Amino acid sequence: MSKGNTFESDLLQLIFNATTIANLAINATASPITQLFVSLHTADPGEAGDQTTSECNYTSYARVGVNRNSGGWTVTGSSVSPAANIDFANPSNATNLPQTATHFAIGTAASGSGKVLYKGALSPTIVISNTGVTPRVTTGTTITED
Repeated sequence: MSKGNTFESDLLQLIFNATTIANLAINATASPITQLFVSLHTADPGEAGDQTTSECNYTSYARVGVNRNSGGWTVTGSSVSPAANIDFANPSNATNLPQTATHFAIGTAASGSGKVLYKGALSPTIVISNTGVTPRVTTGTTITED
């Protein structure tokens, strides 16, 4: 079963831009999260996984927070993309290298077992093999509702 196109866009705007869906849903009013956290993974975290499942662990790695607004995410119809490239920290030494990030996830926590809201394969994958490489999820990375 599929969602209607208008609702797909409304749902993405609610999650990524904190935009109310008229007469249906509002962004949390008491203490809404203001950022979503992007994580890199060496394998698909799976449907039952959390943000720690197969998460990269090179020295200096940390999830990147992206604001829940149009400055952080661009919603166009039934798809969403980062409004700017998402750059992760460069490895500060060779510990736990090389790693290949094959997947990314968007979740609710800066660290620990955050809830995965969306996940997907990276194309091309990101080979993290030396301290001069900036792991990056580009604006061309798209999540599509359908």
